[in-house]
Amino acid sequence: MTTKAKRTTLYIIQTVAPIFNKLGYVGTSMSDLTEATGLTKGALYGNFENKEALAIAAFEYNSKLLLNAIDERVNSEGTALEKLTALLDFYRHYDEFTLPMGGCPVLNVGVDAKYNNKLLAAAAKEVAKTIEGKIALILENGINAAEIKLPVTPLQFAKQLYTMIQGAIAMATITDDRKYLLNTLTYLEYLIANEVKK
Repeated sequence: MTTKAKRTTLYIIQTVAPIFNKLGYVGTSMSDLTEATGLTKGALYGNFENKEALAIAAFEYNSKLLLNAIDERVNSEGTALEKLTALLDFYRHYDEFTLPMGGCPVLNVGVDAKYNNKLLAAAAKEVAKTIEGKIALILENGINAAEIKLPVTPLQFAKQLYTMIQGAIAMATITDDRKYLLNTLTYLEYLIANEVKK
């Protein structure tokens, strides 16, 4: 049974996570947070040391949702190729998945925090590296099972794959045109079927 304090803390994080993700660290005011939560500034600071601590907790909450969703796809039964297909399918619906979060937390927080909050920027970088690592592990397992072949190391290929996905997410977000994402994923599926599959 969770205590009332823990429930309040979780309520605050869940409520403010999309706000920080949409408006950014600097762009989010305390009045945005008090209005959304219905709590006073004092109540917020009773649960979090400061705005930065709250922003980091909000990012960690969103990234955990994202990493759990990726893990569901990549830790399922199946071959490396099936796992790659499941991952690309997840990203095909990524805009729907991230809508309640206020967009892609890696993109939004990574870009927003780059020059104004070192802790948030480092956290976003860490999540990106974690996702690259998950992709690299699938590729490595695929090579070991003689399912796939790569012209570079699994980590190099994973970084390039993730770069293309994140670039497509960025362009789809900037232009409000999801074809950037869909076309990139279609190309990646073609690449995997024709260049990676053994």
